Amino acid sequence: MAREKTDFWVGLFVLLGIVALVFLALRAGNLSSFSFAPTYQVQAHFDNLGGLKVRAPVKSSGVVVGRVSGIHFDNQTFRAVATLDIETQYTFPKDSSASILTSGLLGEQYIGLTPGGEDEDLKQGSEISYTQSAVVLEELISKFLYNSADQGAAE
Repeated sequence: MAREKTDFWVGLFVLLGIVALVFLALRAGNLSSFSFAPTYQVQAHFDNLGGLKVRAPVKSSGVVVGRVSGIHFDNQTFRAVATLDIETQYTFPKDSSASILTSGLLGEQYIGLTPGGEDEDLKQGSEISYTQSAVVLEELISKFLYNSADQGAAE
C-alpha cells in the first residue's frame, strides 16, 4: 500500500513537470496567446525592422489586436515588408499608421497601430502607407558618441 502511494506521488510530480515544460516552451515560442479568431491580412513597409520577429504582437492602445504573420524583403523598393494578421473584430481606418515600438528599454518589439480619421477601413490585402521604423539602440549610441567626439575636437 505504501509503495502504491509513493508511485502515485512520483507520477503526479512527473506529470506536473511535463506540464510546466510545455508551458515554458509555449511561452518561449510566443505561442501561448495563440488565437483561432478570424483575421484579415495587411502589409506595412519599413526601412528598418530592428529585432521584430514573426508572431510579435500588433497592439493598438495597449490591446493586442493581431500578430505579425510574415516578414520579407522587397527587392523593388529595398524595404522590409511585415505582413500583419489583424483580428476581424478590430477595424482600422485606411490612413492608420504603424510604428515599431519596444516594450520597455530592452524589451520585445511589437507593432503599434494608430488609427487615422478616414471613413474607409483597412481590408484584406490593404497596405498601411504611414509607417515608422524601429529605433535601433546601437545607432543612437554611435550618433551620441560621434557628436561628442566632434564637439570635443571643435573646442
